[in-house]
Amino acid sequence: MPFATTHTVALNGALGHLIDVQADVSPGQVSVTMVGRGDAALREGQDRIRMAIINSGLRWPATKRITLLLSPADLPKSGTHFDLALAVALLAADAAVPAVVLRNAAFIGELTLSGGLRPAMGVLPMVLAAAERGIDRVFVPEPQAREASMVPGVVVFGVRSLSQVVAELRGEEVPAAPPVAAASGTQLLTWRGEERLDELDFADLHGLRDVKYAVEVAAAGGHPILLSGPKGAGKTSIAERMPTILPDLTAEESLELTAVHSLAGVLDPARGMVTRPPFAAPHHDASKASIVGGGRGQVRPGEISRAHLGVLFLDSSA
Repeated sequence: MPFATTHTVALNGALGHLIDVQADVSPGQVSVTMVGRGDAALREGQDRIRMAIINSGLRWPATKRITLLLSPADLPKSGTHFDLALAVALLAADAAVPAVVLRNAAFIGELTLSGGLRPAMGVLPMVLAAAERGIDRVFVPEPQAREASMVPGVVVFGVRSLSQVVAELRGEEVPAAPPVAAASGTQLLTWRGEERLDELDFADLHGLRDVKYAVEVAAAGGHPILLSGPKGAGKTSIAERMPTILPDLTAEESLELTAVHSLAGVLDPARGMVTRPPFAAPHHDASKASIVGGGRGQVRPGEISRAHLGVLFLDSSA
């Protein structure tokens, strides 16, 4: 079959869009053409995909004309996590894997030249978007399988290499592969995680009756509040204990906030979903981008987004 379609997800901020990845392998002038408004990192994937297929012991259609399309073509796409879907579509178009098994399946992950898979930021919002569009099977890098499995109703395949994906699609015994290192990333934002908040309790505050009452009202109604006073008056101690009097997140809120953390690249899958309201306290010299978020191509959440459904503490801001 010279034509095949797989699926993956493109992120626009925290929103995911299901992408049809189409491959055509036909007789003609030998070439590889990729269309669909991909960025430089995505276009460079042509070389990664070719070497990954060859080094996985699979056949590269070197004598054919190869056309790859990411649809909808008018939607900008950025990142390297499209590699796996492109490779699987190409192999299916070249009859290396049965195209029929690709229905309702999505593929996420960056390929190495050896055929291994590297993790990608934002797997959780990607899988959420795929599930909303009827996808019920997803293939993700093994270190992110637990993160992807947080989405109900989706069967997750955690894989380490392209050869494992192909074996699974063929119904063969899945070969062993060397472990994939966890994604390296920089903590983009100042953050006080649940470990720190677990040690705090609003009941630890003594005195300050009127201030505590005002904070309780603000917490109950989700209102902003301005704390004014000299250094050492207890403003920070009060603010960082505010999340302890907020209720646990609902299942829907928890999934929503965990997706934001996944997109920021700071989610620890070993700890599971974020179930408590977060607390963010950017430095008073923090840049606008670190607070608001942004970026070119793949947008990264800022402190405001990271504090969603919780407490954002702007110290020395007034």
